[in-house]
Amino acid sequence: MPNDNNNSRDRTSRRPLSARRLTLLGSVAVIGAAVVAGGPIGYGRFGGQAFAATTSTSQTQGPAGFADLVAKVKPAVISVRVKLDEGSDAAGPNAENMPPSMQGTPFEKFFRQFGQDGVPGGKLQRHEIITGVGSGFFISADGYAVTNNHVVDHAKSVQVTTDDGTIYTAKVIGTDPKTDLALIKVEGKSDFTYVNLESKAPRVGDWVVAVGNPYGLGGTVTAGIISAEGRDIGAGPYDNYIQIDAPINKGNSGGPTFDANGNVIGVNTAIYSPSGGSVGIGFDVPAPTVKMIVAQLKEHGTVTRGYIGVQVQPVTAGIAESLGLKQAQGALVDEAQPNTPAAQAGIRPGDVITKVNGNAVKDSRTLAREISGMAPGTSAKLDILRKGEAQTVDVTLAKMPNETQKVARADESEQGSTKDVPHLGLSVAPAGDVGGAGDKGVVVTAVEPDGPAAEHGFKSGDVILAVGGKDVSTAADLRGALSEAKSNGKHDVLMRVKTSDNTHFVAMPIG
Repeated sequence: MPNDNNNSRDRTSRRPLSARRLTLLGSVAVIGAAVVAGGPIGYGRFGGQAFAATTSTSQTQGPAGFADLVAKVKPAVISVRVKLDEGSDAAGPNAENMPPSMQGTPFEKFFRQFGQDGVPGGKLQRHEIITGVGSGFFISADGYAVTNNHVVDHAKSVQVTTDDGTIYTAKVIGTDPKTDLALIKVEGKSDFTYVNLESKAPRVGDWVVAVGNPYGLGGTVTAGIISAEGRDIGAGPYDNYIQIDAPINKGNSGGPTFDANGNVIGVNTAIYSPSGGSVGIGFDVPAPTVKMIVAQLKEHGTVTRGYIGVQVQPVTAGIAESLGLKQAQGALVDEAQPNTPAAQAGIRPGDVITKVNGNAVKDSRTLAREISGMAPGTSAKLDILRKGEAQTVDVTLAKMPNETQKVARADESEQGSTKDVPHLGLSVAPAGDVGGAGDKGVVVTAVEPDGPAAEHGFKSGDVILAVGGKDVSTAADLRGALSEAKSNGKHDVLMRVKTSDNTHFVAMPIG
């Protein structure tokens, strides 16, 4: 898919954003969708003195105007223009030559629906040249600059235009699709004006100024406030976006958002929009994330992340109640994959990871960010709760593999004897009696459309492995575990369930 080119990359968030409303901000001559990319970046190891605007006005009150701030930071912001030669015929949106960076991402849906030219079923003609426009900013005097991955991904050539209209050639140093960040290097000078990445987290309500190249209109400045933080927009396991209301549009992808002191707090990456234009909901990659990614891209050209090998899910109120936890927080382990650091350290399904090296784990995304931010080979201390008891486990991180293995699909056959399980609205059979389901657990063979099981997402073919921490292999085991939980005063019972996609826990009401 063309990069920030019309960077009409339609991001479909999980919840609460509805389909085709989340858009990457980038302008492309061939694609007619809008996309805005953003994220804070800063890298202290780049040499030289970076500019940090100063102001005597309190951040909480906001400056009387932004003119002095803009005059100082705008020369560090660049327009990024790329050209892509797609080479041979692209057989439409379902072609195998979909850009690899789009496959398996939230943007693949947009590609398949709208194709390369922004219309359903569109085709990219042989050797068609696509020109895309985005934004970026210098982070060092010798020409290192940050932009979005989707702006420069698969670019044949990259040019940047500075605030004074000078055009330079740039090369891509490295990209990270998982955070949609890229580091480029501009040759030709050693005294570029540049800006710093802020090291402190901004506060909701702080003033911000976004500078970029919307619709090809370079040097455009907009202002607003930070609306929220820690946003999960469904782009990946490392989502932790800053939400701003400063208007950003196509072509703003990769541009910076500044605080009132002239430091970059985020990189513009996406917007939520029914129409593709700004409605005042934009998302930025936070500066601390940018710093970490840029440091690795500069040194290695790629990003290497730590990995422990667990499938986890958030602790909901129902899960917390079933486990006897006081608060609904932490990351519940669904499975410790074989031959991984987690399995070797003794992590088990049902464990709740509450801290990493003393840092609280709020949910599964927090755990993913903490672990991925550490280098492979380093040791981490995990605080866990196992059956209500606190423990500490030492884990040596491995390198994250390129692909995550899928759990094999359970056969959806309804063969084998079934027995109704009271109160749940489903029927089950021993897994050994159902072809392809394995030999552990009981297979769901039927689900009542309006029953409790259907409301909690159960489907035919799901395999219930354990109930209340006890393995089950027959319908009688299942009923017995439910009865025991109920007699112990539980209102919810935790079930370990294997589906076609993964293994996870479900808190099932038994009242």
